[in-house]
Amino acid sequence: MLKKKINSKKNSRKNPICFDNSFVQLGEKFYAKLNPTPVEQPEIVKLNEELANNLGIDLEMLDLEDWASIFSGNRILPGAEPLAMVYAGHQFGHFVPQLGDGRAILLGEVIDNSSIRNDIQLKGSGITPFSRQGDGRAALGPVLREYIVSEAMHALGIPTTRSLCAVTTGEPVYRETVLPGAVLTRVASGHVRTGTFQYFALRGEEKAITQLVNYVIDRHYPEVKEAPNTYLKLLEKVMDRHARLVAQWLHVGFIHGVMNTDNMALSGETIDYGPCAFMDTFNRSQVFSSIDHSGRYSYGNQPQIVQWNLARLAETILPLIDKKQESAVEMAKEVIELYSERFKEYWLSGMRQKLGLLTSEPEDENLIQSLLNTMHENEADFTLTFRRLCDAVFDRKMDRNLRNLFKDAAAYDKWSKSWRSRLSRESVSTEERTKLMRKVNPAVIPRNHRVEQALNAAVENLDYSPFEKLVEVLSFPYEELEGQSEFMQPPKPGEHVLETFCGT
Repeated sequence: MLKKKINSKKNSRKNPICFDNSFVQLGEKFYAKLNPTPVEQPEIVKLNEELANNLGIDLEMLDLEDWASIFSGNRILPGAEPLAMVYAGHQFGHFVPQLGDGRAILLGEVIDNSSIRNDIQLKGSGITPFSRQGDGRAALGPVLREYIVSEAMHALGIPTTRSLCAVTTGEPVYRETVLPGAVLTRVASGHVRTGTFQYFALRGEEKAITQLVNYVIDRHYPEVKEAPNTYLKLLEKVMDRHARLVAQWLHVGFIHGVMNTDNMALSGETIDYGPCAFMDTFNRSQVFSSIDHSGRYSYGNQPQIVQWNLARLAETILPLIDKKQESAVEMAKEVIELYSERFKEYWLSGMRQKLGLLTSEPEDENLIQSLLNTMHENEADFTLTFRRLCDAVFDRKMDRNLRNLFKDAAAYDKWSKSWRSRLSRESVSTEERTKLMRKVNPAVIPRNHRVEQALNAAVENLDYSPFEKLVEVLSFPYEELEGQSEFMQPPKPGEHVLETFCGT
């Protein structure tokens, strides 16, 4: 646990968090104003001091007890304007006309050290008008899972919401069993979702849609104002960010788990870490979410689901793209169809980098797919295969470590000949190629068994040391640091995690 005080240094600032709120100015049809529900005995488990400093939060002004009170929702700082956002959404393909923040409250916004606006939101902060018979609370396990995975994604260089603080509440929450309660403070560059647009489009509120889309443009895409058709250009920009985002997910073996339209942020960040997971053995059909019975959000389906979600977004802004519906549909359709090409560009570019290819050749996709097929057929570990390719580039003798990952080592040998032939057509030093490959092929990821071990230790024994160690190791994913080799290894028999849960 953390020390009692962060520092006793005096400061002339009057408020440790300087709020500068904009979403609240849209008006109350976009949210419900309310304060978090107080908790009995808040205590900080983890405070992200690096992130706090970047947000301009002055941690030295207050004791940890004060920060626990703030990040649990017990104390509202001056300038905060707490609210729960309203939205709708397609959940597993089925439209729900009203969802909204059922257990989350946006405290307000801050401008960080890079002049970027950020939301500060509490998850697990109590019942809101959108809770739908839920308790509005969060259990400790899911809070720590989101902290681990979101911060790991940030370290991997993938756009994501981040975790500022995890606080235990001193109160139980009731799921299948009684669990310790917790609150997560989440930071995002924005929480407007495709589902936010769907909520107002369903009600025919074109004025609200116009307000919302202009808000998104001002906050995230101001450059589109110069385009001949501002709203069509916005759709293209959102499409492009998500094509790149899902390609990055695939590059590291990430499976979101619940890619509903209410979990798709217009900012282009990974948001809402519920039953998410990283693959061990490569399998395009891999699903971990306990509620995804049909495999809708499997690893290999994620690109298509993003495109489907983008089409739902496009439907909501058609009247803004063109007053003639037929023309608007055609223009939006062109953008949505462009997604496949854009995604493929991002995916191929990233996969070339993972294989150490610095140039582009027409047959590269076949080489990449051949490796993935061989990995699938031979149950090779996704992360280790690509990391060991870095070693094999540097020293051909290291091929033996790669061959051991494949049930049929000869299958790897066959592919390797084609790969090395392709590498030979590029004039780059072995050292430089290896260096570049190690920058894109992580040595460590949040392996599911390690995450579960950390969560179990915390929830069952109040032992946070495995959680702390895992967060520390994952902050340097591309480095092989001394003492972290155990975190690079796949699960042993009996350690495999077959299902993950959202915790609601």
